Amino acid sequence: MRNFPPRRGRIKLPPEAYRELPRQVLDRDNWQCQLCGSRKNLQVHHRKFRSQSGDDREDNLITLCHTCHSQAHLEF
Repeated sequence: MRNFPPRRGRIKLPPEAYRELPRQVLDRDNWQCQLCGSRKNLQVHHRKFRSQSGDDREDNLITLCHTCHSQAHLEF
């Protein structure tokens, strides 16, 4: 019998806290796309998608420009 670590529930923030989170991520990433360096059309991207049990935590989010964000979704 294999021992697996206990499962933890996905962290999902309440709506008011979730609205503040993108601003925190943009500030952390110096308002710059973390892939190409652009400072235009910035968006916050979940590294592990919410639909795949990705958390609403700052360490699961990254700042991307629209072009890089679109490309990230095409790769999955």
